[in-house]
Amino acid sequence: MNAETACLPEAAVFAKLDVLDEVLWMIMDDSTESDSGDEYDRLPHILPASTSSHWRNRAAFWLLGLCNNFAYVVMLSAAHDILHTQTNETVPANVTNSSPYDCNKISTAAVLLADILPTLVIKFTAPFYIERIPYSYRVSVCIITAASSFLIVSFSTDVAVSLLGVVFASVSSGLGEITFLSLTAFFYSDVVAFWSSGTGGAGIFGALSYLGLTLAGLSPRNSLLVMLIIPGLLLLSYFFLLIPPDSLPRWTFPNRSGSSLVGSRRPLLGEPSVQETGEDSHLTVLQKLQIVKSLLKYMIPLSLVYFAEYFINQGLFELIYFPKSILSHSEQYRCYQLLYQAGVFISRSSVRCFAIRRIWILSVMQCGLAIFLLFGVYFLFLPKLTLPVMFLIIIFEGLLGGAAYVNTFNNIAEKSKPEEKEFAMAAACVSDTLGISISGFVAIPVHNYFCGLP
Repeated sequence: MNAETACLPEAAVFAKLDVLDEVLWMIMDDSTESDSGDEYDRLPHILPASTSSHWRNRAAFWLLGLCNNFAYVVMLSAAHDILHTQTNETVPANVTNSSPYDCNKISTAAVLLADILPTLVIKFTAPFYIERIPYSYRVSVCIITAASSFLIVSFSTDVAVSLLGVVFASVSSGLGEITFLSLTAFFYSDVVAFWSSGTGGAGIFGALSYLGLTLAGLSPRNSLLVMLIIPGLLLLSYFFLLIPPDSLPRWTFPNRSGSSLVGSRRPLLGEPSVQETGEDSHLTVLQKLQIVKSLLKYMIPLSLVYFAEYFINQGLFELIYFPKSILSHSEQYRCYQLLYQAGVFISRSSVRCFAIRRIWILSVMQCGLAIFLLFGVYFLFLPKLTLPVMFLIIIFEGLLGGAAYVNTFNNIAEKSKPEEKEFAMAAACVSDTLGISISGFVAIPVHNYFCGLP
């Protein structure tokens, strides 16, 4: 910015920016030479009205990430309490008291499956129809199901009913993730980093709030009731804080041709809008399948990272117990979840500092860590370590998982063509859910095996 521009009042500066914007539109209307998305990546998808609105959208996406994953995280943090309290048993009926493991009758992986399978169904199917449902309707469903999950689990006295409440949390999180990741295509590309950081924040704040409230003396039931403020915050973030562009179909259903009403402006350096061409801008099924095929290089490593990660979290955490610690088994489990989420938060907020292109390196490291801890549980050498050492291992696990997530979607956001970006972001988010689901099915027999050992 030169000295002349620096001395202008803010309104004058934005007036000049508007003139520059119009010049850019005229230049691009005359240009037919570039077919690649490189120029698109260097400029914003939608120009915000002002710097203040851009920062509002950044803050909105951070809060949307926080609220979207909060119920999911809290249910996993409360998994040991849900199963321990409502079964009234600490060992399976077929296990003698001589077992070297302090086990619940039901593995915490049961809570994981209830928390992830509905999300898996949504993510596998939604990319092929979700674009026909306006964003505001989707977000409204997320708000209602998130609030329902806290209420159902809070007042439940039966494991089956509690798991139903966890299912509601899964529906809210899964629908929300595919909705908000698709929504990033209508804004500056850097909102992906803020969304990801917010999801990491959900991990640490969700686990920390549950741990803090229970340590303060609140029962698990009352702790969950306090968290009903989160669905309210989600409502405020989307409907009042976020400033959507005119091209975003918030309440409008698509017309018969498959297109929704859009604003008078088209994305900078993008293709003409539906109104301008008269053609349907939606991708065909074959095009979508081709996009998914091109994304496999990102999706497979991310799935492996999350498989190993949640096999550790829900298959091994409850079996790693330090009996000489001042913390009870349930308190140790909550601490594991909190420290893991702390690592996730740090790494999910790191993409603006450095980016990782080779996601497969993270998957190899996470799988290696899972194998190490599996052997540690089998040979019972982990309790010979100090609890702080175990805490450091768990933080490292979270760092790997968070880095894999944020860098996967950052790479996709940067490499995708403008017309494919919204679908690509939605389709790729099935990767972590698939890995988590498989880990849940594997963790249950592993839990039963270890708890059945004499």
